[in-house]
Amino acid sequence: MPIDDTLNAFVDHGRVEVLPTKQGALSGLTFALKDFFDLAGTPTGAGNPEWLATHPVPTKSTPIADRLLQAGAKLVGKTHTDELAWSLNGENAHYGTPINPAAPGRIPGGSSSGSAAATAGSLVDFAIGSDTGGSVRLPASYCGIYGIRTTHGRIPLDAAVPLAPSYDVAGWFARSPELMQQVGDVLLDGVRASRPPKRLLIARDLFAAVDEKARHALQPSVERLKAIVGTSEEVDVAGGERDAWRNAFRVLQSEEAWAAHGAWISAVKPQLGPGVKERFAAAAVMDPAEIAAAKPVRAAIIERMNVLLAGDAVLVLPTVPGIAPLRATPDAELDVFRARAIELLCVAGHAGTPQLSMPVAKLDDCPIGLSIMGARDCDEDLLALAVALGKV
Repeated sequence: MPIDDTLNAFVDHGRVEVLPTKQGALSGLTFALKDFFDLAGTPTGAGNPEWLATHPVPTKSTPIADRLLQAGAKLVGKTHTDELAWSLNGENAHYGTPINPAAPGRIPGGSSSGSAAATAGSLVDFAIGSDTGGSVRLPASYCGIYGIRTTHGRIPLDAAVPLAPSYDVAGWFARSPELMQQVGDVLLDGVRASRPPKRLLIARDLFAAVDEKARHALQPSVERLKAIVGTSEEVDVAGGERDAWRNAFRVLQSEEAWAAHGAWISAVKPQLGPGVKERFAAAAVMDPAEIAAAKPVRAAIIERMNVLLAGDAVLVLPTVPGIAPLRATPDAELDVFRARAIELLCVAGHAGTPQLSMPVAKLDDCPIGLSIMGARDCDEDLLALAVALGKV
């Protein structure tokens, strides 16, 4: 039976139902797929009607969908995304804004907005998203659910629309840490068991970057994590370089996004919505000197995070600066909030490390997430720690 989409979470061209191909660990569960990933026989729209009209219907599905179907899960549709996945708001000028079930008057966050809304609203058991600059972690925080950005390259992104390939990863949402872990058992390659962290690192400078009320709301869960891990210390992650880290992300993401889509945009001249239009216009005229200067900044960030997270350490940090902004917030205000959010979100993107956002608190009756980050390929450790925290 088709989903009764009360949240505007699903795309019309993706209202399909695909039965499991086998019985397995996820039998009896339903999932949704962001309309950024291909599904054989179903169009991929990538959040833009002209993309939908100018690209052939895929003949091959993303391996992510195949794995989940083989594990017994049923696919019940494809979900809305911001245009070409290049936004953090979840407001699509062509298709509207999915409802945030946890805060109906506020945006759901993007670009995996439909997947987050469908999960938070119990239309599905779990949903697949993608994360380049925060597009799983941020909507997970806004919608009061769990969401993971996986280690870069850990899960193949074949048969998916690129945005910035050296940052793009797959991720997923669920309402419980146990189901997050179950999905991870299927989608991760299974070559390593989880290990308990030996040290908890508290990101002093990143907590200082969020509102005092947000810090206060998150602090009880930080204390619970400290009790679970046993050994903790405060560290400065970016120190005074947060702005430089954010700018390097902007530059390098823009370079890769234009390389991925510039030819199509130049040929088709699609009608892009606010924010996305301006970002692509800026990407088209990037200064090569600015790009060259950003690359060693990223290299230094990678080295910094490799050292910081070595030895089974886990970093705890706020997912985003605060609760979801109200729907129809002026673009200028959203841009300011987006910049603050990217200062927190770009760390894992630059370093290619996994990060898991957990719905641990509320502020003004709206959800706010706390994140844990591990070294590359330590995704399982984060999932296990989230389960442990959920039991405390």
